[in-house]
Amino acid sequence: MSYNQLKTNYIRGWHTWNVRSVLSHVHMPDGFALNIALKEFRNGHYLKETLVGRFTSVSSAEQPEVAFPGVHAFDESYTEMTVRWCGMEIRIESTIRDDELVLLITPVTMQEKPALLILESGFLWGRDGYVTKKENTLIAHAPTGERPVYTTGTPAAEFNVPTQAAYLSVLLDGPVAVTTGKHLTLPQAQALIAQSKKDHTLQVERYGDMKPMYEALESALMWDTIYDPKHDRVVSPVSRLWSIASGGYVLFCWDNFFAGFMAALGSKELSYSNLREILNEQTSKGFVPNFAYATGQRSEDRSQPPVGSAMLLETYRIFREKWIVEDMFDGLLEWNRWFFAHRANPSGALCWGSEMIPVLYGNLCETLGVHDRFGAALESGLDNSPMYDNIPFNKETSRLELEDVGLTGLYILDCRSLLELARLIGRDEVLAELQERMDQACQGMENLWDEEFGFYCNRHTDTGKFSHHIAPTNFYALFSPNVSPERQQRIAAHYFNPDEFYGEWMLPSIARNDPGFPDQEYWRGRVWAPLNFLTYLAMVRCDLPEVRHDLAEKSAHIFMKEWTEHRHIHENYSAITGEGCDSRNSDKFYHWGALLCILPMVEAGLIPGFGLPLEEDFENK
Repeated sequence: MSYNQLKTNYIRGWHTWNVRSVLSHVHMPDGFALNIALKEFRNGHYLKETLVGRFTSVSSAEQPEVAFPGVHAFDESYTEMTVRWCGMEIRIESTIRDDELVLLITPVTMQEKPALLILESGFLWGRDGYVTKKENTLIAHAPTGERPVYTTGTPAAEFNVPTQAAYLSVLLDGPVAVTTGKHLTLPQAQALIAQSKKDHTLQVERYGDMKPMYEALESALMWDTIYDPKHDRVVSPVSRLWSIASGGYVLFCWDNFFAGFMAALGSKELSYSNLREILNEQTSKGFVPNFAYATGQRSEDRSQPPVGSAMLLETYRIFREKWIVEDMFDGLLEWNRWFFAHRANPSGALCWGSEMIPVLYGNLCETLGVHDRFGAALESGLDNSPMYDNIPFNKETSRLELEDVGLTGLYILDCRSLLELARLIGRDEVLAELQERMDQACQGMENLWDEEFGFYCNRHTDTGKFSHHIAPTNFYALFSPNVSPERQQRIAAHYFNPDEFYGEWMLPSIARNDPGFPDQEYWRGRVWAPLNFLTYLAMVRCDLPEVRHDLAEKSAHIFMKEWTEHRHIHENYSAITGEGCDSRNSDKFYHWGALLCILPMVEAGLIPGFGLPLEEDFENK
């Protein structure tokens, strides 16, 4: 198997591939799309594209839709989305039979005058084909043949709609079925939908008490998965809203490596696609960039947390296929070499940085913070963290004057993971260099131990003083195998300290007693799923079962609050109230929020071997 073969096989059939709307079902590889739109008559508004998490406006008379994502099966066998808009509530479900689409649109609440269901059609991304309309049937003409589209709805002519191709307009005064290939009656379509929903429910029963969290993770990954026509690939950007604002897609470094691992719980193809495609964005300098936009722009000045090797290792643990490791290994090794060459101090500890780059697009991202303090903070992924307030930036080294526990710990994890992967695929010639860099980083970490404070702390390289702006990233010191059991217990005391991290909603991204914590703005004190996830991973090989179990419970607690109430999977959450919606800087459907689901699933034994050495993992199987 090769990655290109896997990709070609995966980009087939019906899926919500179109980034513009979660209600746009597209058949690949021909690109034929059916887009569910709504026309209401109270004010004459038209809902052409539906997205999850739009913010309401205090000034606009036309409020955006509110979409509640339901199940979206990894295999496309069943999807459900509920939309509230203009006083209406409508449920849209889908299933697939023999490569044909079955849609069921059910009005739950309707205006006095029923709205119209507008079924738009067309061929996307410049694909060959056209659509004709004959009576109340659409016919898609593709090079591979014709595909009819039928509906059970009552035809209702409506011409004042912003469509660009043939469409169907039917009255939404009751449930309406839309089917391709074969004309089904409404009861037949309803029966197929009901059976698919039942089948999916039975399939996920094996997760027991973790079923709601598994379905949430599945929903997050699948509703955010799109087709990128520019590179003919499938990717799962963090959010459709972010992607649309970035020209069609945006891939973030650590975000998409996390997505690759999360997808492994349900789809090998989607998992490998996300892992491989973010690595494919690797720059000519050797690092995976902070971001890559559909416009062609990338953060040529900086990378982001090096979690790729670790996520590939955890994915391998699930599928046990060496070819994907062999396919990605050299790129990940080059990234590891780049980090040490450009971010390591002579002590072995690493600092975040930002390189000088030319301006090619005139975008603010090419100048804001570049080769300066803010650009280096962006490389950390913790953008506005109080840890990096007023830290001097060394223009000669292109690094912050701050040796960072978090980065040093993640680099140790990267070396450790690459060592295991190298042994797995017989790359013995690189073992010595990886071990040497890991040993140097471990020594650098030891120099960051503050005996009086009882924690590994960032150190100012210009003054030699420790920084006591502490964050969950300080726990990443536990990735080092050199942390003694005594120090592990002293570190755990910081976790349970209510003045620092402990509380109902956790982990806060900066200690509760930090002056920046009350801001509760982005990385200034809010709870972020990747911090919980990496902190837990850092503790897996330590004798800290009580901490791990507690962190898993806290992660489930904060996640289920917003998911149960709003079907939101937030980019970040308040560490004071547990809310996500209290900040406009928290995307409401950002897939890495589902990392919070991983920890309780590991504790429940549903992800065997997570974080363990491969040798131990094999022995336990």
